[in-house]
Amino acid sequence: MKTKFLFALAFCMMALSGCYTATIETKLPSSNRKIENNWATGWIFGLVPPKTVETAAKCPHGVARVMTQLSFANQLVGLLTLGIYTPMTIQVTCAQASETSLVDPKDTFAVSKDASSKEFRNVFMMAAEKVAQSESEVFVMISESGKDELLDKTTNSEEIEWTGRR
Repeated sequence: MKTKFLFALAFCMMALSGCYTATIETKLPSSNRKIENNWATGWIFGLVPPKTVETAAKCPHGVARVMTQLSFANQLVGLLTLGIYTPMTIQVTCAQASETSLVDPKDTFAVSKDASSKEFRNVFMMAAEKVAQSESEVFVMISESGKDELLDKTTNSEEIEWTGRR
């Protein structure tokens, strides 16, 4: 009798749980390229999450959308293993190549990865001031060389101060 009750309880829990889906969308336009992992390995009811999906090489223009899902099959396997193994489905949609940047180069701040904490603080303070004044987005780039890399990406030859402001 106890076994039948536990089986019925487990069946009801699974039948009433539904499928879980979480989606993150960026402002980038989607391409046809997708990276899928239908059985990404998670452990202990998902407390130990699956490994990070490496997209840098496969999505050179960035990621447009990330969807994680616990499908019926994923939940069934989780139930059968008593939650020890908890697989999930992960689907990443790559972004299309874009002719334009989402961030205007004049709203880009750069600082070298070797900069002092004072220089980092100055760059982030200037970026925050720009956001407060214009209510627009800014981009803070931490690079190998700081201003040289930003100069290569800009279209005119205005000077960029060492603090990172153009």
